[in-house]
Amino acid sequence: MWPERAATLPDGPTRLTRPHPAGRNGGMAKSLSRQTVSIGLWDFMAIAKALADEQRVRLLLALHGRELCLCQLVELVGLAPSTVSKHMSILRQSRLVEGRKDGRWMYYRLAGPRASAAVRQAIDWVRRSLAEDPGAARDAERLEAILTIDAQRLCERQSRPKRKPRTK
Repeated sequence: MWPERAATLPDGPTRLTRPHPAGRNGGMAKSLSRQTVSIGLWDFMAIAKALADEQRVRLLLALHGRELCLCQLVELVGLAPSTVSKHMSILRQSRLVEGRKDGRWMYYRLAGPRASAAVRQAIDWVRRSLAEDPGAARDAERLEAILTIDAQRLCERQSRPKRKPRTK
């Protein structure tokens, strides 16, 4: 969580500002950190940004009711580990997901009961809205197959360097 700073506006009310989170391309968060914004607006914008990408929504849905390793998420969406990691970073900044590191492995889960009401409502809205979506159903079936693979073996397989084809 980011530290918050109080700022008094000319007309009197106090609002909180949030500093720009670390990262190369802060985008929305960077522009908001330069102004004084209410917590509600900041949360709304962070959540909207996180949900504005199909892959992030797929990752969010996959985490329903379980904790998954980054390698399992990579296998599900078929993107490069660095890309999935960046998507998960955006989901974490919006507080929709929580993460923990265990040795070399990174695990993610949906935000818990201590999350803000906006976060809990956003997660619920996504789940309800896509409950009948055929793509979400395909992802759920694919995830069940992925979960039958030993996570450690899956992670090791993904981290092996790719061999370049030999040329004569």
